[in-house]
Amino acid sequence: MNSDADGKLVSALVRGVSILSCFSNKRQELSGKELMDLTGLPKPTLFRLTDTLCELGLLRYSERLSKFVPGIRLLNLSSPVLARMRLRQFARPQMMELANYMGGQIQIGVGSGNKLVLVELANGMDNKVFTPQIGVGMSLARTATGRAYLLRLPEAQREAYLADLTRRNPERAAHLKERLTDAARDLAEHGFCRSHGDLHREIQSIAVPLSQPIDGEYWVFAASLPTYNAKSRELETDIGPRLITLVRSVEGVLGASSLS
Repeated sequence: MNSDADGKLVSALVRGVSILSCFSNKRQELSGKELMDLTGLPKPTLFRLTDTLCELGLLRYSERLSKFVPGIRLLNLSSPVLARMRLRQFARPQMMELANYMGGQIQIGVGSGNKLVLVELANGMDNKVFTPQIGVGMSLARTATGRAYLLRLPEAQREAYLADLTRRNPERAAHLKERLTDAARDLAEHGFCRSHGDLHREIQSIAVPLSQPIDGEYWVFAASLPTYNAKSRELETDIGPRLITLVRSVEGVLGASSLS
């Protein structure tokens, strides 16, 4: 974040959020030194902010680990976000039915700007696919869900993302542009995007986006199967059409309710 970008952001708040943003599923606890390295904040500033965040319950210092960990009050803040996404409850029974049929996993990713987050998942009875946590970020460049999301973004936003990625990682940007061309063709011809095993070679996925955003947020449904599952050979011929039907059914609920 750049607190000086347009003069509208409060620098102390930006710095506090930057500290909380350092934590992830892969970085669940961090020392003061690690937080200084990740945020670039000087030690006095960092510890004033961590003291405030701990006082608010958003951060906690673990004496056992001698490190900071996310505070449980963050769960209180995330609960209203999920609660307002009522479409999850409408979609879940159909998601479970398809997940059980294929013995895999159905996910929903919701995104805004350059962020895409997992907000719901359904695991089939025989699912062997890794189960991520709700709230985890999803790759825009290396997943079918991410590419379907990018294709639903307004062109100006998509091009801005690609331009920024080109500055940071030209090789990855070039590969993503090729994948987006393939994904656009797949979406036009088949109604879904494919993962090509870019993130996990042992897992194949397809993704179907909602036709329109909901309150400015873009939703994508995805189906994933391990390559050794016999159904993975039917991902495009059987599972794909079923996932499309699920998404169109959900859109029917949207059209008949006030969810949008």
